[in-house]
Order: sequence, then structure tokens, then C-alpha cells
Amino acid sequence: MIAAKRPVSVARPAGVQPSGATSFVVAADAAHERLDRYLSRMAAAAGLALSRTRLKALIEAGDVAVNSVPARDPAAKVAAGDRIALSVPAPEPSQLQGEDIKLDIVFEDEHLLVVDKPAGLVVHPAAGHAEGTLVHALIAHCGDSLSGVGGVKRPGIVHRLDKDTSGLLVVAKTDAAHQGLAELFADHGRSGSLVREYLALVWGKMGRKMGTIDAPIARHPRQREKMAVAGGERGRRAVTHWRLEQELGPASLVACRLETGRTHQIRVHLAHIGHPLLGDSVYGAGFKSKAAQLPEAARAALAQLARQALHAAILGFVHPITGETLSFESPPRGDFDKLINALKARSA
Repeated sequence: MIAAKRPVSVARPAGVQPSGATSFVVAADAAHERLDRYLSRMAAAAGLALSRTRLKALIEAGDVAVNSVPARDPAAKVAAGDRIALSVPAPEPSQLQGEDIKLDIVFEDEHLLVVDKPAGLVVHPAAGHAEGTLVHALIAHCGDSLSGVGGVKRPGIVHRLDKDTSGLLVVAKTDAAHQGLAELFADHGRSGSLVREYLALVWGKMGRKMGTIDAPIARHPRQREKMAVAGGERGRRAVTHWRLEQELGPASLVACRLETGRTHQIRVHLAHIGHPLLGDSVYGAGFKSKAAQLPEAARAALAQLARQALHAAILGFVHPITGETLSFESPPRGDFDKLINALKARSA
């Protein structure tokens, strides 16, 4: 079982807010550099939390001047002695209203925060979930410390957990942190520092200690709310590495590490190899009869879970601004832990 270890929240002084006017004089060794690259480098050195994407948008909007003349071409070359003036409008308020929703925050500084999300909480507003989401909660919690992602005071969501999946999730508070985290998650740890590990309770015995599922995933051809393993060119590459943690009678506890990040990837992949998640009504519907055969305590614990048994247990990455290596672990708790213990009693 993964060891339980919860880091202490860290409070840091507020960083430089990217608003107002800043100017730079181009040194000789920076001559002929692209304007957007020059500004990105200088803004980072000045502690301004602005991504390259945001700086490009500011240039195109006329908020950057070279020798007092607006420069709208991000690819324009700078010359030695040029005076570059950068004017950053104050971030616009989000159109969403903050809501007082309790959050379990395990780490926070002026750039980002890590949340231990409970099952049942939707991450981002969408059809059917216009209120009561993690984003609404973060807007209320962060307040003025949100310095503007894309020019708007909103949290930067770089990865999501399904509504009914619990566990660790990182959110950006600044534009620069958002871009850095987005690049980490786009790489999925193949060459970067990102580590994500999930715990899943699945039906059946795995038959071996570990394995890799390399099977492309696409939208289900008939049931559009589902994903499915797809052949040919229709699917996008998806790779899940799994490791057996414990056999629990009719079920197994497995740890899964993602090499890609497709929608419902773990749920689809484990169902594909014949081991759907306990409680997964979408991908494990055919296992209702198996659930009915569980002992009373385990059956009651599964009914109380009322969701897929999936928990984001480990999250690690290099901080995109400070360079600090961060690592967090969240042990399964509540209904998930109760089900594990009920299955242990069954398998003892």
C-alpha cells in the first residue's frame, strides 16, 4: 500500500503582480532576438508571472511599444539600445462568482496550489454544472491572489479528475505557472518531472504483478458519453502502466501510472483487459451480478461508495517557477478506505 504522507501547506509572500508598465533597454548581446522571446526572458527575470502566450497576445493588442511606437509583430527583431515598454492591463474579473465550498488544500504559494479533491465535486463548469464546481471554490478561496490567467482572474486548470474520482490535483494561480504546468502535463512525465499515480479497485485477480496497457482510445462510436479502445487511425495513443498492490478476494487493488492523459483512460483500459473498476456503472455494468455475490459488509461498502473506485494518490512535479521538486501523497480515505477494509476482511 502506498504510504500516507501529507505535506504541510506552505505560505509564501506575494510575488510581483503583472500589471502596470515596465520597460527594458535591449543589451548588445540580445540584438536580433525575436521581440516575444526577448520579452519572455526579461519578464521572467523581472519576476512577472506572464507566459509566452500572454506576452504574444499583449504584443498583438498594441500593449508593447518599441521606442514609443506600438509593436504588433511578435516576430519582429529587437536592436541594441531599443527601449521596450510593456504595459499590462489589470486582469479582468472572472464572469464566475466565487462560492464558499470547503477545500482540502495540501500546498499553496503565490503561483499554484494543490487540492485533495473529494469525490462528487466537478472540476470545471460545464453543461449541467454551472455552479458548485472546484473553479467556483477556488475563485472564492484565492481572491486577489489570482493574478490573471490569459488576462482574467481565474484559476488555471491544467488537468481534471472525473466528478466521481477523488484525489490530488494541481491548479495554477498565475499565467506563467499555468503555461509551465500545461507543458509538464502535455509531456505526461515521458521526459519531464511529472509523476501521477492512481489507486484503483478492480474486479478479479490480475494474474501477474505488473503490466502495461498500450491501446488507443477514441469516442465510443454509438454511445457518445463513453470512450472506447479503438483500432486503426481513429483512436489516440493511450498507455497505462499498472502494478498489483494487493489481492482482495474477488477484487484487486492496483496502482496505475499514466504515460498519456486520455479521457477516462484508466477506466477504459482496465475494463478492456477484463478488470473494470468496482462501482463503475459506465464501463463495468456487466459486473453487477458479481457485486451481488459479495459478503454483506463488502456489498454495503460498495453501495456506499456509489462511484468508480479510483483515487489520485500521488502527484509530483518540479515547480514551474521556483524549480523546487514537489511530491504529494494522499491515502484513500472515507468510503474508498472502508471498501478496501471490507474486501480485506473477505479475503482474510
